Amino acid sequence: MIRGVVLDVDGTVVRGRDPIPGAPAALRRLREAGLDVCFCSNNPTKGPPAYVERLAAAGIEAAEGEVVTAADSTAAYLREHHPEDALFVLGEDGLIEQLEAAGLTVLGAGGDGGGDPDGAVPDAAPGPADADAGVVSIDRSFDYDDLTAALSALGDGTPYVGTDPDRVIPAAGGFVPGSGAVINAVRGVLDHDPDAVLGKPSATARDLVLDSLGLPPEECLVVGDRLDTDVALGAEAGMTTALVLTGVADRADLAASPYDPDYVLDDLGDLDRVLDAEADG
Repeated sequence: MIRGVVLDVDGTVVRGRDPIPGAPAALRRLREAGLDVCFCSNNPTKGPPAYVERLAAAGIEAAEGEVVTAADSTAAYLREHHPEDALFVLGEDGLIEQLEAAGLTVLGAGGDGGGDPDGAVPDAAPGPADADAGVVSIDRSFDYDDLTAALSALGDGTPYVGTDPDRVIPAAGGFVPGSGAVINAVRGVLDHDPDAVLGKPSATARDLVLDSLGLPPEECLVVGDRLDTDVALGAEAGMTTALVLTGVADRADLAASPYDPDYVLDDLGDLDRVLDAEADG
């Protein structure tokens, strides 16, 4: 019996700020049926409050406690493995703000930028080479200088993590590069891979999702548009899995994938079919 549903956001529930056809009605039916819901996104740039607002604009009800993002899993991992480290972060302001809110130290973040009022020359501010660890993520202003800074910060073997593996993201006008593309660029100038790539399907993300729902995995359904993140997360946790064909993956990807979802849906409007089948089974 399914009692909780893990929903991907981009490509599954919304595209850009617009709802995917059938999604708002499907969410209302989930609520009416009394099922618990967790929205799980690999976007590390926005926190739960922004997702609540974004989903509401698309006609979808959500609470902050129902949202888990790649920033959440990244912060959780760093609090466990690098709680006192000074972090070099190649990412957007939204990610940096969330890491700082989690009590982590980000090099170059904050500060007043002022000098000594008596004219003394201040000590040089810590730079990339002073990093104890690093975080690499989507950055829509990513350029050669950023790659050079990453090499300076991480090139001597300094450990680093990626926020999520998504190489492309479904947007309103098509696909755009995601964190995975930036991580691959940084990996290309280093001699070592990231220690971990967070977000879905990492074990850290799975734990956060299950904690949010408060249910055992066998009572949970994962629905998403990616085989290697959404379906993989569910399969590796022992959840029921459903792929929707409204985002990244298509039937050709499905045929070539090592992941075999329990259900394949044209869109979220077909969710009743899954719930009915699971209830009968």
